[in-house]
Amino acid sequence: MELRLRVDEAITYGTKSEALKLAKLGLKRAFEKNLKGEEEYFKGQIALLKKNFVTAIEHFDSAIKYNPRDGAAYNDRALCMVELGIIDKAFYYFDKGIAVEPDYATIYHNKGWLLNNIGRHSEAVECFKKALSMEPDRAVTFDNLADALFNLGDHKGALDAYKKVLKFLKSGCCLQIRRQIARRIKSIEKMQQT
Repeated sequence: MELRLRVDEAITYGTKSEALKLAKLGLKRAFEKNLKGEEEYFKGQIALLKKNFVTAIEHFDSAIKYNPRDGAAYNDRALCMVELGIIDKAFYYFDKGIAVEPDYATIYHNKGWLLNNIGRHSEAVECFKKALSMEPDRAVTFDNLADALFNLGDHKGALDAYKKVLKFLKSGCCLQIRRQIARRIKSIEKMQQT
């Protein structure tokens, strides 16, 4: 499970090559331990990172067959569907993942991300809050929460959430993200002064 989290972190804050390297390591370890579900999961991750979304879905489906309680496989399958433009059905897989692994914050985060991107900002906020109730120091979720709050016109809430992004980002990393967030904070503060 720790390797899965490292892959997720590399996708979010690292590089694609770093994430791919970690996914290949996960595949190797799963193969050595004869963990078929994990093998399929990491094969799916590798295909996803290479933008082979249909192949990735096939691997995530296989991972789910080996372990029907693998919320991450449902989550990543849903993300592949989003990439393929199959938005409505993606929600089914997010919800299925939530049902089988309700304490997996990433699913709530990603469902919220999709809701926010299609204009359902209030629902997105609820998903982000649920994810943060499980992982209260998750910078990426505060970033998305801030965006959803801003979209709803809650500039004070967005400002507070953006400040938490800077608080929870690991020090010494993500310099570009830090600059981007700092610019957003300045912009909102300037809006509030007028």
